[in-house]
Amino acid sequence: MHIETYISDLLYRYDCVTIPEFGAFLTKRVSAKIDESSHTFFPPKKVISFNEQLQHNDGLLASYISDAEKIPYEVAVQKISKQVKSIKSFLAEGETLSFSTIGDLILNDDGKVVFEPSQNSNYLTEAFGLTEFKSSNVNREVYRQQVESLEDVIPISITPERRATTTATSRPYLKYAAVALIALTLGGFAASSLYNNQVETHNQLAQEAANVQLDAKVQEATFVIENPLPAATLKVEKQQGKYHIIAGAFRIEENSDKKVEQLQELGFKARKIGVNKYGLHEVVYSSYENSNDALVALRDIRQNYNKEAWLLVRDLE
Repeated sequence: MHIETYISDLLYRYDCVTIPEFGAFLTKRVSAKIDESSHTFFPPKKVISFNEQLQHNDGLLASYISDAEKIPYEVAVQKISKQVKSIKSFLAEGETLSFSTIGDLILNDDGKVVFEPSQNSNYLTEAFGLTEFKSSNVNREVYRQQVESLEDVIPISITPERRATTTATSRPYLKYAAVALIALTLGGFAASSLYNNQVETHNQLAQEAANVQLDAKVQEATFVIENPLPAATLKVEKQQGKYHIIAGAFRIEENSDKKVEQLQELGFKARKIGVNKYGLHEVVYSSYENSNDALVALRDIRQNYNKEAWLLVRDLE
């Protein structure tokens, strides 16, 4: 199984793809930019990073592998676990693990995973087809010097007196055209103002007449309810308790909402209990005030629904 292929597919659609018991690849969008020193344009893209602390199985990768390979979810989880053991063994030997479209992973001297993202992939779908390009340098100073040298060689003389005299004597009709244009402008402005005043007066009279008719209708109206509806009483059950059976934690809140709906259809009192310190939305099967009740329910869920379910003890505000 080439796990990097599935991770690469998911990075186009999600901001976080977690490999259970190993770490998570995170993406962050950056805007397009221009390097002024090299005159290079860089399109917008998703920058990839790796967080070794996010190792909890959120179900995203396993579900995708299960759908892609048409295998049960539990089998997909087992295949991921086997692949992770192989990856850790490979890195422990000092080798560099290369994911062709994602980046390279290697262990440093402290035993921590160091990630170097690939520069050849862009997981931002909006920037599909855009590549970086370099524009040629425009040297405007050269053209300016050429113009100045031409002015020195070929002087330009302007005779405004002759030009003005020629225009006035050869085109006397321009004066009459200007006078006619000013007259038409003033006349049009006066007609427009008169029309606007008439429209405003008409609107005001129509509004006053409508208000009089509305007041008369309101005074004549009588509201009688012969058969009022009985008051409805709704009983809302609020979950309480500090023992919570966790069904999953999701980076995308929309995925957590879908998980709540799925569990509620199965009959669980599922809900979201907030965001944990890793920024993941936690979903619970149910909450309990008594630890024994919570452990009994957890045992049943693990046997019949989800082997990865676990118990969280925390007081919620």
